[in-house]
Parts: sequence; structure tokens; C-alpha cells
Amino acid sequence: MAMARRVPRNVLGLVKRNMSFKSLDPPSSLTHGIHVFHCPDAVGIVAKLSDCIASRGGNILAADVFVPENKHVFYSRSDFVFDPVKWPRVQMEEDFLKLSQTFKAIRSVVRVPALDPKYKIAVLASKQDHCLVDLLHGWQDGRLPVDITCVISNHHRGSNTHVIRFLERHGIPYHYLCTTKENKREGEILQLVQNTDILVLARYMQVNNCIEFMLSVYLLYF
Repeated sequence: MAMARRVPRNVLGLVKRNMSFKSLDPPSSLTHGIHVFHCPDAVGIVAKLSDCIASRGGNILAADVFVPENKHVFYSRSDFVFDPVKWPRVQMEEDFLKLSQTFKAIRSVVRVPALDPKYKIAVLASKQDHCLVDLLHGWQDGRLPVDITCVISNHHRGSNTHVIRFLERHGIPYHYLCTTKENKREGEILQLVQNTDILVLARYMQVNNCIEFMLSVYLLYF
């Protein structure tokens, strides 16, 4: 394992503790997990995170750590593999909960795609296809372990287009909502995404009252 020291400010105004790991392909008996952490910055967070995973026989494959300059906050995302027999899912939740309490975490989320229910997402897409297509192909390849409930767009796509053919082939509804400067159809969008967990904006900018709209989405989900 190689770890770089805290580096000087970069052009993004971020201080980054960057860790890179090289590992052989994990045995088929191991399961992939992802942990996302956000807490006040403090000494020893990386060590405790690593120990939490290693003490249960897990192995970190990749980790990204960011500390915004002068913000006194810590962000990390860890990809790891583990044996679910040695580290049951319930025990994992308890271990990361203890870690979050130790560092007074603002956010601590652990996901095991092979074991956890998939998130349901709805996608708001613009006229440009590239972001939407990349997301759909990532879902098809299994890189995005989610269920896509629908795609909503302010742009009409013909039945012979690549996107529509893909969506029809996989049974994903496509909703075309014509928007104007005065009417961005936020109410109808909220109705269409009632049964989803996450709303993804794929270059979609057609929202009049963005803060109020996203607050409505937040209240709808949580």
C-alpha cells in the first residue's frame, strides 16, 4: 500500500490525500463493498477506516480522500472486498456505525451491491445524448448496480433512435415533456418520479426554481 502525504493547494482549491492501491483480482468467494464517509477533519481517520476493514479480513482495492482547504471537513470513498461469512452484513453496519460515532460523521454510507437492494433511479436527460448513453451503458454492463424506473426529457426522440430502441428493449419508459420558459413541468416530473430513490440529472437544466424543486425531491424521498 502506498500513501501520499497531504499536498499543497492545487488549482481546485482542494487539499487531497491521495491513496493508490494495487491488488490482484479478488477470489470469487469475496464480495465487493463501497463505503462513503464525510466527517469533521481529524488525525487518524484514514488509519481507523483501514483498520475497520482490515480487522474483519477485508482488503481495500481503491480509496479516494479529499480535504477541502480551510473547511475542516473530510471526505472519502473506499472500495473493498470481503468475505461475507467472516464479516456478515449486519456486523459491517455496526462497525461503520461505531466509526461514524467516533468521528461525529455527517454522512457514513456503506453499500454491498451484491447483497443490498438496488436503488431505483429516474433520469432527467437533455437533448445531448452522450451523458445519458454513458449512464445506460454503465447500467447494462453492471457498473451501475441500480434499477432505472424511467427517463424524462424535454426533447422528443424518434422511435428509430439509438436511445429509444435501447429503452424499449429493456422495458424502461421514456417520458417527453415539452417545456417552455414559463413552464418547466416540475409538478409533472415529481409525479413521474414518485417511486424512485434517486433523481439523476444528465445535463438537464430545465428547472425554474432549482432549490425549491430539489427540496421537493428531498422531501419526497426522505
